[in-house]
Amino acid sequence: MNVTLLVIVGAAIILGLASYAGYLLLQLKKQKTLQQQHQFLAIEKRNANIFESVNILCMAGIQGQCDLSEISIRVYNIMDYVQGEARVDFDAEYPAISELYHIVKDMPRGEARQGMAKQERMKHNLTRQKAEGRLNDTIIEELHALKKRVQPLNNQIAIQMV
Repeated sequence: MNVTLLVIVGAAIILGLASYAGYLLLQLKKQKTLQQQHQFLAIEKRNANIFESVNILCMAGIQGQCDLSEISIRVYNIMDYVQGEARVDFDAEYPAISELYHIVKDMPRGEARQGMAKQERMKHNLTRQKAEGRLNDTIIEELHALKKRVQPLNNQIAIQMV
């Protein structure tokens, strides 16, 4: 009888531990699912903020409030931070903006530009203005297309911790 009692107690302990392990596995699965949902929402919120900025930059470029070279630098760089399925291959989809970006990306700006010799600055200005003049209409069209593309995606997502 003692052996039977020990077997029953042992089986009860093993059954209890097995059910507790199963419970912990279910909790782990729920936690991983919740983490994936939070990560997805965080990416969506970040992309929405980026798209809001890109929308404003596109409007500034379309309305002529900023140089197209400055717009191309800002839009090209900020769109590099988009994550997930909304990521854009800028070189393939917006070739004029990409071309202008690659022309002016290495040109000094700000204080570095002020420290350059006047002749060198004029040379850079001429190169930039030629590229802007040549690509102006195409870039404006691409800015319209980009604005349309990011506008429906520009939705603010409220994230609440559960």
